[in-house]
Amino acid sequence: MAFLLSVRNLTKSFGARRLFDDLTFGIEERERVGLIGPNGAGKSTLLAMLADREKADAGDVSRRRGLRVSLVSQSDEFQPADTVHHVLAVSANSVLHDIGGAHERATVAVSEFGFDSGEQPIGDLSGGWRKRLQIACARLAEPDLLLLDEPTNHLDIPGILALEQMLLSASFGCIVVTHDRYFLENVATRVMELHPSWPQGYLSVSGPYSRFVEERAEAVSREDNNRRGLEAKARIERAWLARNPQARTTKSVSRIADAGALLDELADANKRGSLDKAATLQFSGSGRKSRELIVATDLGIEMEGRRLLVGLDLLLSPGDRLGVVGANGSGKTTLLKTLARDREPSSGAVRHAHGLRLVYFDQRRAPIDPRERLRDALSPAGDNVEYLGQSMHIVSWANRFLFGRDDLNRQVGSLSGGEQSRLRIAQLMLVPADVAILDEPTNDLDLASLDVLQQGLIDFPGAVVLVSHDRYLLDRVSTRILALDGSGGHAFYADYAQWERSLAPSDPQRPRQQAPRGPKTPQARLSGAERRELGEMEARIAEAEAAAEAAKAKLTEPETATRPDRLQQAWADVEAADARVAAMYARWQELED
Repeated sequence: MAFLLSVRNLTKSFGARRLFDDLTFGIEERERVGLIGPNGAGKSTLLAMLADREKADAGDVSRRRGLRVSLVSQSDEFQPADTVHHVLAVSANSVLHDIGGAHERATVAVSEFGFDSGEQPIGDLSGGWRKRLQIACARLAEPDLLLLDEPTNHLDIPGILALEQMLLSASFGCIVVTHDRYFLENVATRVMELHPSWPQGYLSVSGPYSRFVEERAEAVSREDNNRRGLEAKARIERAWLARNPQARTTKSVSRIADAGALLDELADANKRGSLDKAATLQFSGSGRKSRELIVATDLGIEMEGRRLLVGLDLLLSPGDRLGVVGANGSGKTTLLKTLARDREPSSGAVRHAHGLRLVYFDQRRAPIDPRERLRDALSPAGDNVEYLGQSMHIVSWANRFLFGRDDLNRQVGSLSGGEQSRLRIAQLMLVPADVAILDEPTNDLDLASLDVLQQGLIDFPGAVVLVSHDRYLLDRVSTRILALDGSGGHAFYADYAQWERSLAPSDPQRPRQQAPRGPKTPQARLSGAERRELGEMEARIAEAEAAAEAAKAKLTEPETATRPDRLQQAWADVEAADARVAAMYARWQELED
């Protein structure tokens, strides 16, 4: 298959900081490349260079003659007063050079990408809809190569699913910077990790993300073995050099030169030893034993005359991890603010346990003072932080969030978006809490940071309420899912996969609507046995969910993953456990109704 573009010896620095050095690779026709790497590795810069919007310090990018490249960057340059139809028509006309035909294509795209009206001013669109508009404009430009920089950061889950389908059916090639592991698994034909620790500056594996994970683990193991071998040789050479400081024979001089080269090679290998640098952390729980942390009763929410939620009953207890899903505008953020009692419900009530301590990660987070040093932002009180009742030096605390000693004196304003997100999570984890409410905490986080966050939420002893477009995180963290349809209805699901299966086939943009609940049937109509069953149901569901989590954990055990027969049985156990949880939730709803 022919190459769309080739990169040779590409080098780029910002000031004294080297992003990448001597990168050489090619992109083939219709190839779908998932580009990953730590925050600050230069992924966005590389895309800008491929789109000819950024110049290299050295090396070059060779493009096929006539190649059309579209770049969807993390931020857009739309004018607020322009309409959706206008910017779509401008993009279409860049290829057609026919105003009439461009307007026709724009009209089709308005419907195809789900906009309510082409006459909407762009200034009225949410971040998610502006991102859809960026993607639509790039698509209308008919690219041979589409470059997408973190497109899932602002899209809701239905929008992400629609983007996946567009790329899978496309005739063009694409490079997508994303840390959405399900997106990488579903879309990528090749995964590249940009990291200076790899010998070529990157690791490239053909196939989906799951294959990349396997081959990466083998590559890291080879690197570790190589480093241990070099360390053993280096000890011998250091000892020889110490014993022969005055050696001047030709043989000795040659050996001294070889020893110097060996030590340089070991230094490079030690740099590559940072590939899997990550930590296991947990949010600081308060140790509260109360079973009723937050109780919502017959909760209703309206905004600007629009009914978002009707009749929600919810109990959050220690160990509950509730994932909240729904399309953009369905009321997820509003629900979180209502549960946190930052806004009043339209009907019903929200009750907090006495003295409840709550931490809130807001997607519209207040800006950090850009002039503040990272050191002061991490630890305003001095060189030590208090974490889980113990004092920890700021350097150790910074290392847990993948910041080095040299980063501590950097100004916060110089940090990348992902680095600033890591900083906020570091601050959040120090606050003792009974409930953690997180609204889109994963934006801009790299995979290592996502693992830190994921493990912290799983280990948190209190209750968690999580809104996230990261489907993998929702699957791993949530003990149940609450889906909002944006019209007042809601439904509970055992896990993310069950909710995704419930999406109406005729309308992939939104889940099936559940009719708002009317007055509850008096519980007196239940038989005595049914009343006892209803009273025990919550505990039984918790037990079933724990069994399902244990079954899923078994999938990752080495003795299971390496034995096909055991892996097949483990999957069967997971499906059976999930089915049991789903059946119990259905029975619970039946009894309550």
